Amino acid sequence: MDKQDAFNTGPLNFSPDKLAQEAMRAQDKLRAGLDTLREVDDVDYGATAKEEVWRDGKVVLYRFRGDKAPTAKVPLLIAYALVNRPYMVDLQADKSIVRGLLERGENVYILDWGYPDRSDRYLELEDYIQRYLGGAVDHLRGAHRLDAVNLLGICQGGAFSLCYSALNPGKVRNLVTMVTPVDFHTDDNMLANWVRGVDIDAFVDTLGNVPADIMNFTYLTLKPWRLFVQKYVGLVDILDDKAALEDFLRMEKWIFDSPDQAGEAFRQFAKQFYQGNGFVNGGIDIGGRAVDLGYVDMPVLNVFAEADHLVPPSSSKALGGLVGSTDYSELSFRGGHIGIYVSGRAQREVPQAIHDWLAQRSR
Repeated sequence: MDKQDAFNTGPLNFSPDKLAQEAMRAQDKLRAGLDTLREVDDVDYGATAKEEVWRDGKVVLYRFRGDKAPTAKVPLLIAYALVNRPYMVDLQADKSIVRGLLERGENVYILDWGYPDRSDRYLELEDYIQRYLGGAVDHLRGAHRLDAVNLLGICQGGAFSLCYSALNPGKVRNLVTMVTPVDFHTDDNMLANWVRGVDIDAFVDTLGNVPADIMNFTYLTLKPWRLFVQKYVGLVDILDDKAALEDFLRMEKWIFDSPDQAGEAFRQFAKQFYQGNGFVNGGIDIGGRAVDLGYVDMPVLNVFAEADHLVPPSSSKALGGLVGSTDYSELSFRGGHIGIYVSGRAQREVPQAIHDWLAQRSR
């Protein structure tokens, strides 16, 4: 390469001609995007039919209806986190862990925590774990005439499920935790390191309920380049693809459709879990009862994502050394915190792995 060629391409191998071509390509995409946006349908999430079967205030238990009757004898209850809507597990027809479980014969239910308002300011963890989650479990036990049900806890819902299982081990037959934080003080847990430096009492006493916008901003700033810039720059590449654009908008709608957090429950969770690392160090108190994971003696499957920036694998894998179960298994998924629900790999691997594990323990 002579000096003129080096000048023309530069250190990043971009010539003026290439830059002009790229600018024209982007202009064409933007022009096509105007037509595509006129064709885009109103997007929503939640692809699978469901029916309400139990309610306590704003909290609703739904049963999913698949194309065929379930073959599993023990129902599977999904408990999601409080910070987002639970239908990430059923985002759309081709991105639905729920649909994959139904197709394999599981009888799937999900707990919808609803949208807390000022009347919920003083709800505590006991309300969410013993009253709501426990109420849903008891409803299923009665409806199916069983002593215990299967429980799938996801992220913070996994932490709730661990607490419930430790306090009520006779009511949980099999426990599956997915991307669930257990050791909140691992070195690679950026979110936990941030929360440990916050005056939680002043935070909650000032705000009351914690606004969803604050929570969303916090999560986005964990990966600012990827979540504030890169994904929106990449949006240009799909502006002429109606299906891809609808997928993008559906995900964005889910991300920003977040409930506020009930103040007192937020205070207890942040202090006892994030700051006190209660699963590891002790000190988790749910309605005057101490949580000891040694009482989690039912079979446990712990699913974690290898590239999870919110719940690092090191945080989840700590569970193996804390539960009292002699039947403990781990499933490592090659993906991230969201990819474990919506990626093509997840649709192939996760429902099958959960179904197989449950089937082996139902014989």
